[in-house]
Amino acid sequence: MNVAPDSQHAPFTRLVALEQTAPGHFRAPAGPERSGRLYGGQFLAQSLAAAQVDMPDDRLVHSLHAYFLRPGDVDAEVDLQVEVVRDGRGFSSRCVHALQSGKELFRMMVSFQVPEPGEHFSGAPMPSAPPPEQVTQTYHAVSLAQGDPGDWDGGARPMEILYINPPKAPPGTPVLEAQRMWMRISESLPERPAVHYAGLAYLADSTLVDHVVLPHGRRWHDPRLNGASLDHAMWFYRVPRVDQWLLYDQCVEATAGSRGLAMGRFFDRDGNLVATCMQEGLVRWQD
Repeated sequence: MNVAPDSQHAPFTRLVALEQTAPGHFRAPAGPERSGRLYGGQFLAQSLAAAQVDMPDDRLVHSLHAYFLRPGDVDAEVDLQVEVVRDGRGFSSRCVHALQSGKELFRMMVSFQVPEPGEHFSGAPMPSAPPPEQVTQTYHAVSLAQGDPGDWDGGARPMEILYINPPKAPPGTPVLEAQRMWMRISESLPERPAVHYAGLAYLADSTLVDHVVLPHGRRWHDPRLNGASLDHAMWFYRVPRVDQWLLYDQCVEATAGSRGLAMGRFFDRDGNLVATCMQEGLVRWQD
């Protein structure tokens, strides 16, 4: 399997290369998509990159909580404003506001911690999965099989996704099993932890809320669906390495009131839990 970065992918490093316009103010470039709404993972990654700019090297991200307030314009740059909430002896907090044309589209709280010793425990071990070298089903191929007309622009994103167990049942059949895939950023990245934290946030938004429709026999690419991310939270347990394959294990927690809640867990190839994610999405149907 060819694991070299695909030249058609926009480099991730460009997405998180921020221009500082004033103290605590940054401008982020537009993403690779050329249609539809701005990808939520771009908000997450760029905002997390901005939050880390003034953070001392001895403080690492341990959690973030974000709300998607308005859809973004894929062709426009994003203005980021970082608010210093608190700097304590062991923890720091930042609030990041993402704007276009003066309107706030996204808001995220980020918490940092000075690393401390402690025991590791994970309530559920890494699920069994074939290595990525043996997985051939790409996200694009699975999307086509599920009814995506093929004009989706997300293939330009600087990430690679290999589905381990895409839904095999046709639409109309409920799917209750967890969904698993290998993911990585499709380019070599520098060693700095900050870019890898931003990269994991970028990956985490992809596909997670898609699965909340599966228990109802629906598929995310159904043209009758009006879906969008509403909020997103992440907890980090290890410094990620996102230019190497990570297993993303996803399950549906609940659906109600035209909303669906999904949980995801990232594992490295050694079986270590790297991060846990929760995301709620809008799932309105036009029947």
